[in-house]
Amino acid sequence: MSSVRALGTPPGPDGRRWDFLKAFGIVLLLLAAGVDLLFAGLNEGALWPQLVVLPVGLAALLWPVARRPAWLTVAVRTTVPAVLSGAVTAAVFLSGREAMSGPGEIAILLCLLLIAVRDCPVRWAAVCGVLGAVAVLALPYRQALGESSVNPFTMLLPVCAVAGLAGYLRALEHRRRVAVTETQRAERLAMAADLHDFVAHHVTGILVQSQVAQHLAMSDPERLTGILKDVERAATEALASMRRTVGLMRDVPAAGDTDRHPTGDLAALPELVEGFVGPVGPKAALRRDPSVPDDLPHEVQAAAYRVVQEALTNVRRHAADATEVTVGLSHDGRALEVTVRDDGRGGTRLPAAARGGGFGLVGLTERVTALGGKLSTGPRSDRRGWEVVAILPAEKTPS
Repeated sequence: MSSVRALGTPPGPDGRRWDFLKAFGIVLLLLAAGVDLLFAGLNEGALWPQLVVLPVGLAALLWPVARRPAWLTVAVRTTVPAVLSGAVTAAVFLSGREAMSGPGEIAILLCLLLIAVRDCPVRWAAVCGVLGAVAVLALPYRQALGESSVNPFTMLLPVCAVAGLAGYLRALEHRRRVAVTETQRAERLAMAADLHDFVAHHVTGILVQSQVAQHLAMSDPERLTGILKDVERAATEALASMRRTVGLMRDVPAAGDTDRHPTGDLAALPELVEGFVGPVGPKAALRRDPSVPDDLPHEVQAAAYRVVQEALTNVRRHAADATEVTVGLSHDGRALEVTVRDDGRGGTRLPAAARGGGFGLVGLTERVTALGGKLSTGPRSDRRGWEVVAILPAEKTPS
């Protein structure tokens, strides 16, 4: 999983519009700074405040991200121009000499205030925000000439507006990070559940085949070759499933595997059912109605695969005496119906540790209900075994 990315330029037309807006904003900022210098020159005021504050403020705002040194943090970028502006204002006021403060410096300080409140770490956001706000509120004192009637609150409205906007953007970013984190956590949990489903299915098969091999070793050694090949195949598939799923959790594809999605769709069901049969064990048949389309949504196909996989695993765990298992698929144009029926009576030779903890059907129910479907399990109507039925809303994918 990739970490939360910093805000960047969106792709496509939105990216071009974003680039245009940024360029337009930079041009306006430079024009405002030029207006400051022009006003100071025309009014024969002192130019040194502008020559001190404007270059530092513009550098803090416009320094390219890729070329910023490590020490030029957000706190440094927003604090230094504010402190410098405040110091210039204090020097001008105490000296009794008039100096201009134009729209350029105000715009720069307000932009830095926005950045400070929005992007600074929590422990620095308040400090940097207060420094920036004080610097803006103190600007009227530059033209006071020592008078006591200066009203610093003339700049209060823009300061409050910018600070409020920055706080709102910070809250939005926080909610986005929380949402991304929760989504990643849920995705990892789902992948862990996939890993459990894959490995539990194969390992249960290995255990059953090993028990059969123990009996055949004494009674019919010639059949051991087929059993051991099935054990090898199941172990190989379990390892491959683990590599694929762990690779997904690490955001790195398995070596030689170009498909990032775990195997599991309607096309894979014949192989799953065939692998369940083996040289010994119950007969299994897949009955797919011709009405079932091939282009159902991927999540529906994956859920159907998981239903069949979990049901077959439960047959091995809880109905080892079953002689026949039937997997059925049908589609009525609106929903996919998946049924798995066996004729077992519930007898099992598996040790208690291999019977599962009962979480398989819980997770399966969550998968099915998340798609708006319904899962039911229980004895068959003829009382000759058990059945699992899943109804999955599945409109045909438009071509």
